Amino acid sequence: MYRAPLKPRPLSLLPLLPLLSARPLRSTRRPRRALALAATAALAAPLAFTAPDRAAATEPYTLTPVQVTVDTGARDCRVDADLYRPAGVSREHPAPAVLITNGFGGSKNDGSTDDTARAFASRGYVTLVYSGLGFGRSGCTISLDDPRIDGRAASGLVDFLAGERPAEDGTRPDFVTLDRRGDPRVGMIGGSYGGAVQLATASRDHRLDALVPMITWSDLGQSMLPNGSGAKGTSGDTPGVYKWQWTNGFYLIGEGQPITVPNADPSRINSLACLHFVSEACNIFKTLNSGVLREKPMRELLGYARGISAAGYAQGIKAPTLLIQGQADSLFTLNEAESTYRMLRSQGVSTRMIWQSAGHSGGVSDPARGELNMDAGNLETSYVGKRILAWFDGYLRHRDVGTGPAFAYYRDWIEDPARTYATGPAVPALSERLYLSGDGKLVGERRQVRSGSRTYANLPVPTSHSGSPLLHTLGLPDPAPYDLKGTHLAWTSAPLPEPTEVVGAARAHLRVHSPRTERVQHSGDAADKLVLFAKLYDLAPDGSKTLVHRLVAPVRVPDVRRDFSVELPGIVHRYEQGHRLQFVVAASDDAHFGNRGIKPVTVTSAPGSTGTLDLPVVGGSG
Repeated sequence: MYRAPLKPRPLSLLPLLPLLSARPLRSTRRPRRALALAATAALAAPLAFTAPDRAAATEPYTLTPVQVTVDTGARDCRVDADLYRPAGVSREHPAPAVLITNGFGGSKNDGSTDDTARAFASRGYVTLVYSGLGFGRSGCTISLDDPRIDGRAASGLVDFLAGERPAEDGTRPDFVTLDRRGDPRVGMIGGSYGGAVQLATASRDHRLDALVPMITWSDLGQSMLPNGSGAKGTSGDTPGVYKWQWTNGFYLIGEGQPITVPNADPSRINSLACLHFVSEACNIFKTLNSGVLREKPMRELLGYARGISAAGYAQGIKAPTLLIQGQADSLFTLNEAESTYRMLRSQGVSTRMIWQSAGHSGGVSDPARGELNMDAGNLETSYVGKRILAWFDGYLRHRDVGTGPAFAYYRDWIEDPARTYATGPAVPALSERLYLSGDGKLVGERRQVRSGSRTYANLPVPTSHSGSPLLHTLGLPDPAPYDLKGTHLAWTSAPLPEPTEVVGAARAHLRVHSPRTERVQHSGDAADKLVLFAKLYDLAPDGSKTLVHRLVAPVRVPDVRRDFSVELPGIVHRYEQGHRLQFVVAASDDAHFGNRGIKPVTVTSAPGSTGTLDLPVVGGSG
């Protein structure tokens, strides 16, 4: 079965619970920090294939465990790997290679990562699957896919596949197709943490011939500290809103590695202050959990996060890249993939993008109809499976199979599995504008706007809920999204006269009035600026409402005296005829840090001056 994210392993994380009470946070969310541990399970394994029952057939390859020592600049690191050699592949009959590594917290021995390797080895690719630095039995500390460390380590494994760097037992593969001496024909595939390392490696090693990064980040600063008011594809000048559940998940599973995967390698220890992360990465967690967002430390934090992200090194990437991102993903949204896509395309890299249904926030146990499902044996027949195979066949085997359309997206409202994907030359542009009327309506023309003012205020505790990575990961019921009265504002459209399909990221243009914020917003600590959360609901005629994939846009307003824009998370959603679209601005969200102090907010509308909501609407498609 094709899973995204893969099955969580919460039991392996239970020994870490004592760690949680030792580091209180300066936040109203302090009582819930202990719950952040469980959010890590969705990070523990990458998006990957689960191969058919291996007991049912003879495996068409041989497997050789190897350990390869690689130079990461500051130190040598021992990498634990498995080398798969397909039957019939030899020095006289070489084959191209595929390089795979695990998601955050996993290893080469994860069922998901291992099965991905077996799937490609079964299809004739020499496959090297390895545990990332700091995970499994590999040495060294965790550096968050830093190209200077993780990228350099992966480049050392490319040397191994080229026959230039032997394993510790002397293994030196001589059956990988070479384009020239020292240059093996090799692609990479993997998800989440195992997706970002591909981009990091390609930025410094141009021997990579094809990449398939899945559900990964473009700007890690924007992922952990999202700010919908920042410039597209950047962290912006104003720090965003701390995504505390997801981010503490990274920290806790990393610090707990010796408990979950015992390993006595001393190179995996940094210091008592930060056991298993490099110091720069550890500083991210400490700074964000402090609740203090002063200019100098935040500039350093965001600069480091950008340097370990495609946003900071994309100019070095030359390898053809097939980006696959999940619609159900509050960790790395569709906006992340679109940002990387635009950067790579702008510099002439052959790039394609698919928005599949499943991501870190959904699609774990039951793949949507028509999606890649290895248990059903549809790698060669599902849309995503065929695109992946064609990508590697084209760039690694040099077959004339085509690279497919520039953009494709899954539609959950289509019943026929063969028609669930739509394609196009690009992500749809913003095409329909609605206006925020003073009476709480969303209207289609400016002249329909009614003058009026409305006010909401935050409370000392969160009063809105979108979705909990913690509860989702544990498989526990997650309450339906809600917003308490008086702590949000909503604008609602009339019933739609026909089905309306939104594909991409909506954008709102707002102006708010908050005198209390004005008095403190220039204190030198960005935590004193106004925080709000924008989101889109689908209201059915029966009164039920849906927050699409439970996605919200956290915003730290740069200056409440000025207009600002908000980019919402990308979605693929069909609003049925008779449904209403509702735009909400809320004071809080319990998966994020919120406002410091009580900050009432007023929004005023008039026909000549009102907020707007722009939507990327596409034509109906049955």
